[in-house]
Amino acid sequence: MPAQKKTASSLFGAVIGTLGFSALAGLLVTVMIAPALAVTGMTANNTIGIFESLPEYLVIGNQHQQNEIVAKNQDGTDFHIATVYDQNREELSLDEMSDFLKFAAVAGEDRRFYDHGGVDVPSVVRAAIGNVTGTSGSGASTITMQLVRNIRVQEAFNETGVDDKQRAKDIAAATYPDLGRKLQEMKYAIGLEKKYSKQTILAAYLNIVGMGQNTYGVQAAAKEYFGTTADKVTAAQAASLIAIVQNPTKNGLFTPKNYAANQTRRDDILGFMHTEHYITDAQYEEALAIKVDDKFVHLSAPTQGCLNATPGYQFVCDDTVNRILNGNIDGLGSTKAEEISNWRAGGYKVYVSIIPALQDAANRIVKQYAPPDYTTFALGATAVTTQVGTGKILDMAQNKNYNNDPSRIDPSTTSVNFADDKVYGGSVGFQPGSTYKPYTLLNFLKSGHGVNETFDAGILQLNQASFQDSCPDANGGWGGIYKYRNDSGERGRYTVMRGTAGSVNSVFLQMGTKVDQCDTKNIAVSLGVHNAYGAQDGSDLRTDPSCVIGGCNNTLAPLTQAAAFAAIADGGFYCHPTLIDSLVDPQGNTIPGENANCGQSSEIAPDVAGAAAYAMAGVMRGTAGASNPNDGTSYIGKTGTTDASVHTWMVGSSRQTATAVWVGNVSGEQALRNARVNGIQAAILRHRIFKPLAQTIDAYPGLGGGGKFPAPSAQFLTGSPTTVPTGLIGGTVQSAQSAIELAELSYADGGPIDSDLPVGAVASLNPGEGATVSRGTTVTVYTSNGLSVAAPNVVGKPYPNGKSDFQAQGFTDITQACEAAAAGDPPGSLNKIVSQVPAAGAVVSKSTPVILTVKQASCP
Repeated sequence: MPAQKKTASSLFGAVIGTLGFSALAGLLVTVMIAPALAVTGMTANNTIGIFESLPEYLVIGNQHQQNEIVAKNQDGTDFHIATVYDQNREELSLDEMSDFLKFAAVAGEDRRFYDHGGVDVPSVVRAAIGNVTGTSGSGASTITMQLVRNIRVQEAFNETGVDDKQRAKDIAAATYPDLGRKLQEMKYAIGLEKKYSKQTILAAYLNIVGMGQNTYGVQAAAKEYFGTTADKVTAAQAASLIAIVQNPTKNGLFTPKNYAANQTRRDDILGFMHTEHYITDAQYEEALAIKVDDKFVHLSAPTQGCLNATPGYQFVCDDTVNRILNGNIDGLGSTKAEEISNWRAGGYKVYVSIIPALQDAANRIVKQYAPPDYTTFALGATAVTTQVGTGKILDMAQNKNYNNDPSRIDPSTTSVNFADDKVYGGSVGFQPGSTYKPYTLLNFLKSGHGVNETFDAGILQLNQASFQDSCPDANGGWGGIYKYRNDSGERGRYTVMRGTAGSVNSVFLQMGTKVDQCDTKNIAVSLGVHNAYGAQDGSDLRTDPSCVIGGCNNTLAPLTQAAAFAAIADGGFYCHPTLIDSLVDPQGNTIPGENANCGQSSEIAPDVAGAAAYAMAGVMRGTAGASNPNDGTSYIGKTGTTDASVHTWMVGSSRQTATAVWVGNVSGEQALRNARVNGIQAAILRHRIFKPLAQTIDAYPGLGGGGKFPAPSAQFLTGSPTTVPTGLIGGTVQSAQSAIELAELSYADGGPIDSDLPVGAVASLNPGEGATVSRGTTVTVYTSNGLSVAAPNVVGKPYPNGKSDFQAQGFTDITQACEAAAAGDPPGSLNKIVSQVPAAGAVVSKSTPVILTVKQASCP
């Protein structure tokens, strides 16, 4: 670097430290303001007052930088997802920058930078006179003064608690070209020079300057315009970058339209660098010969923002940013506004819980079966997985590609994340269909019932008044007849276990009449269930009777269902789904990520959840059989199909992970059962997606297995048992049926049986009177046909007399058998009946064969 020469400016810089600011203000007014007094009417005293009222100096703080979102690979290395920022900037120390950048900045913007104390007096005088007389447009701003201006612009840009309109006004005020603003810059510049070294000031300047559009600082500009870094730029590149500073809009290298203007200014800077002996003759000639054109400029493809995130991770990026802006990271600040301000300032590395191997598989599988460019109807699909016991989101994929650019209209893209809530960039949710049934199941079991209780699936309408509901939206109770159907036309008696496996609407609606609908809502809320568009606390969930089978206006995000099913699989231990594991701030400190607030449901005990899981495991052999991975990992699950098959669901959980798959209409109401996608019925795409994804997840280290779901205790099999009524034998069928149904049992007519009771009287029950059984158990009632009589007692009588007695009772098939007398038998026992079949008193049919055994001296 050339030797610094003592100039008038340097002498000025040497003495300002000994002058009070009042004296300094007077001096600056003399050299700068005096020529304008006659024109403006300004008084020197007023100007000095403005000068003195300002703080002595600004603080060179950290400027906005890039934020990076990353995941962790299986080997522990970082997986880059996206770079996001308000301003494209990467701060460097001066030692990390090429000398050519330092030389170009000083030569091009402030050749007496190392001589002055923040204000270059000769330039100020020249500029002041020129501005008044119209002979010069020079602003006389030193690098330090430019730094002041940029700091004030950034302060206005980063101001919290103001709207965009006010922010624009504040930025304009920081750059307004009047004498008052110039004086402010001068005083702040002098203060900076007293507080900071030249090296610190120059580094801050090169990190803060605007480089066109949203790019700031030489490092970001070197990468964007030349595909290199600030420590590797050539003399020509350095001069071209500094050329932008004079007018970023006209000289910026972001468009070829600016190349000519940039070259003109660049060549001037190269000349100054040469004159100041920063570069040699050869370096100067070599750089000057390079044209600013497409060969010189190498524009990098955009890398900023979620639109330019790693393919397949754009929605992960968008969800992450929205969670931060929603205030989910307490460690970012003491208030939501402070959290957002710190995030916008940048420099954070965000670690998310996504597992790249699973995310890649999920993207591939979802797009394979639900192509993004399918146009016959607005087909949407998503798959999202959470970890049981932690709430960590492990994958989040959908069929549509990410696009948040409103100027790009493409039916294969969307900015809406189908997996999550609206507040995180998601949709308003989807009607859950039968995936909502487990919450009624949980309430039913909690209320003392069991999975072996039975209901008549043939009941296809109910009076809504039979549904108890203590929630406000019930307005004291529901009314009217509710008609419904079973999806597969089921009829007959179904246990809760079988009804769950087959998703039988009638069974669940009858279960719903046994519980309070408001309690069902509270159970769902305790597992994190809420409308995707509404209150996060679930307070706006509806409770009308159709909600039992998921047919009301509740609309849920798939992620919500995945987290709730994970809780059921974990004994009611619920974790709020989280995406952000941790952050590393610009100083290298680790900040905890989102709080999953894990804890046991306040509404269901572990044994209740375990009993529900036992029933839901049957679903994987029922309606969810096509989704069962059959890979040795046990699953519980529930399918869901809404009215007219507009939306379809498959939600399943092992003891390690829970996955929700939704396939449906993004808009419109195409019946998926009536549509085919690449030859596959659209309604079964959910299974084609779930099964291979579950197999991939189960094969990932640490996520497979987990053991089987244990069988529940006996009380959850039978529930609160009931007893078959007694005293029914001999009574009427009508009385028996009434007593059986009053005991919450099911009556069945077994038809007539042989009995000596009057014809039509109750002759027998199965299970028998007094038996302890599950509620809903079928009791079969048999009636008398009157064809049975009691066998007479003929033992000891002569055979003719005994035969006559049986004939008198109506028996016709009578046979004599012989028993030889033994030695010592009394003589009077001969020719007497010694045994009979049937036994005396036995009630049998008159057609029953009768065998009378007679003792004789010898038998043939």
